[in-house]
Amino acid sequence: MNNIGLLYKTTIFGASHEEYCGVLIEGVKPGLSLKEEDFWPSLDRRRPGNYGTPRKESDKPLLMSGIYNGYTTGMPLLIMFKNENKKSSDYADLINQPRPSHADFVAKQKYKGFNDPRGGGSFSGRLTLGIVASGVVASKIFKVNMQSEIISLKGVADKTKFKEILETAKNNKDSVGGIIQIKISDLPIGLGEPYFASLESELARALYSIGSVKGVSFGSGFGGTSLSGSDFNDLIIDKTGKTKTNHNGGINGGISNGNEVIINIAIKPTPSIGLPQATYNFKEDKITDLVIEGRHDVAIILRMPVVLESACQMVLTDLYLRSQVYAN
Repeated sequence: MNNIGLLYKTTIFGASHEEYCGVLIEGVKPGLSLKEEDFWPSLDRRRPGNYGTPRKESDKPLLMSGIYNGYTTGMPLLIMFKNENKKSSDYADLINQPRPSHADFVAKQKYKGFNDPRGGGSFSGRLTLGIVASGVVASKIFKVNMQSEIISLKGVADKTKFKEILETAKNNKDSVGGIIQIKISDLPIGLGEPYFASLESELARALYSIGSVKGVSFGSGFGGTSLSGSDFNDLIIDKTGKTKTNHNGGINGGISNGNEVIINIAIKPTPSIGLPQATYNFKEDKITDLVIEGRHDVAIILRMPVVLESACQMVLTDLYLRSQVYAN
């Protein structure tokens, strides 16, 4: 399943080294102003920096369908991105010796060897371009106040040590992960459709669909289990529903309660590293050292905040549209 959403529906497509990748968006009302430059701020945030892949691409959004004279038509919106600066030969050996912690092995098994393995194929972070683009469009329908930050790197919360951690990983040809926190404020009370389309379950579904995400928690998350009920309970202190604390992360019963929604997302270290790794070689039928060629991120987490925000924006827009239907 390459799609998510009921009334605001996002379908991503493509692979890392195909000619194009992109997104098809349904549920976009007519008359929304939409131009190429609307996408640039978010796309720029996704670009690799000092610790990212050297692969450079223009990431120019091609507005192929569903738009006329700078406005959406109400028909499905097709946005494509040309894949450039490809070096597919770097991935030839990974067919026989798949990367540890990557989708190389399971994709080959599931799709009976017909999957495109180049650059990770459809399991590449390249496909997050479509998520970011959909987030931009969704924000024109239902704009939310959202902020994200990396709150820990390799288990260290002291931001003054982040650069040292990144430099060490880079010099050692290794990688690191961490935790990103998203805060969403000014949401109306009532978003979420329990049980199986609750605010938490829909957000978690979208976030877990992103390859590097290995954990999602709301509010105090697992930390809240160390508290007693008298400490954990968020006391309501005014008639708007504002609470004294926010251990539940702005959600009760799967429904937004008007307080700040707080999400913590665990991002694993980038699987592709330059260090030799002793892992199974299917061609030689034994464990041999794997040295991964190609251009990869030291810390993919640095490029993830805008991707995660965009995934949340897609979900919130879809749930907002559902709430409007049910309200009427």
